[in-house]
Amino acid sequence: MSTTTEPPVLPQGATGEDFPLTPVPSTARKSIISLAPILIGFTLYSGTLFAGGIVGPSFQFWPDLIGLIVVSNLILGVYASLLGFIAANTGLTTVLMARFSFGDVGSRWVDFILGFTQIGWYAWGSALMANLLITLAGVPESLNGLLILFFTYACCSTAYFGYKAMDWLSRIAVPAMVILMTWSLAIASSDVGGFGGLQSAELGDPLPVGAAITLIVGTFVSGGTQATNWSRFAKSGKVGFLATLIAFFLGNGFLIFSGAFAAKVYGEPDIVKVMAQQGLLFWGLILFVLNMWTTQDNTIYAFSIAASNMFRTNKRTLFVLGGATFALVLAWGGIYEMLVQYLVLLGTFIPPIGGVIMADFWVHRGGEFPEMTEPQPAFNWAGILAYVIASAIAYSTSQVSLGIVPINGIVSAAIIYIILARLLPQNRSQTTP
Repeated sequence: MSTTTEPPVLPQGATGEDFPLTPVPSTARKSIISLAPILIGFTLYSGTLFAGGIVGPSFQFWPDLIGLIVVSNLILGVYASLLGFIAANTGLTTVLMARFSFGDVGSRWVDFILGFTQIGWYAWGSALMANLLITLAGVPESLNGLLILFFTYACCSTAYFGYKAMDWLSRIAVPAMVILMTWSLAIASSDVGGFGGLQSAELGDPLPVGAAITLIVGTFVSGGTQATNWSRFAKSGKVGFLATLIAFFLGNGFLIFSGAFAAKVYGEPDIVKVMAQQGLLFWGLILFVLNMWTTQDNTIYAFSIAASNMFRTNKRTLFVLGGATFALVLAWGGIYEMLVQYLVLLGTFIPPIGGVIMADFWVHRGGEFPEMTEPQPAFNWAGILAYVIASAIAYSTSQVSLGIVPINGIVSAAIIYIILARLLPQNRSQTTP
């Protein structure tokens, strides 16, 4: 295994950059009261409503749809929470963990794939915000480009200032969103005739269970893989695990449920449009802005962390602005039309990254990563090969609807890594700082 000549990263001096290249120190750790709202705000995302809307009409409400939502979000929640536990114990982000699991140079592939997916989500979100204002608020369509421009840079402002700004936004926005969405769902329940009406609702085109789970997990598996950007701030592994589980099981599950519920009742998954039908347009727009902002700032923040690691610089805030600009180009280019295909790809190629990292941490290294200042091999071929093979397995099974694609990727990546880490020589020779 070749080694890199790159010098180890030294501790940063600008704590305002939120420690993109170093472990979070004990003095910067946060409680679950601070951490959970940020993570929940991250998962309360309109894109998740659309995934629920795709899945909901194909299944009977009880027990099929509810069971599907619970199982899918439990898979997503446990996966993200295990990574959150590691992050809280080590103070590291996923991209920093990847230096050990994939090698110092090999980890840059992880930086790329995680960073690019977040940029794709950010661009899609900006386009969605513009589209809904044109559709619901009567804004002239000719202003679409300007609206995308405005939302692209407005939503990255809290990410630019870092954890503290995002924390305060989430503490205000999350309770407000839950209240507004519950209000709308209560009206929808009355409109459909309660449980009996939901049970008797006509079913749409059939969707294989495995494909439905892959779609639901795919909505936020990329975000779950990068939830370590915030769970690393937790005071303990337990806090990191619980805060992440609350967000990805309950938060994401609530959004999937809401999108599926609305699609069954009104044939429309977007709860903002539903609230407009219910005579609650003003409150729907408030919900919409809060919903999108709390996820958009987390999304571009995640990109900035990945980009900081790729280029080995502490200047995270520059990548917030640079990433937003790149997302603007994608949004103007029409990424809004490609959501479903994008979700399926995320559910296939992202989970094996987490499988490799978890196997490396718990099995290969006995629950402890080396110090970040310890030079690493350029390529950890066990991790790279495990990821490639597991991704191929996940993709192949997605083509024939065999099993649950994200689980296939996670489990196969972990097993293959454990085997290869024992078979391949581990060159631990150090390079000159």
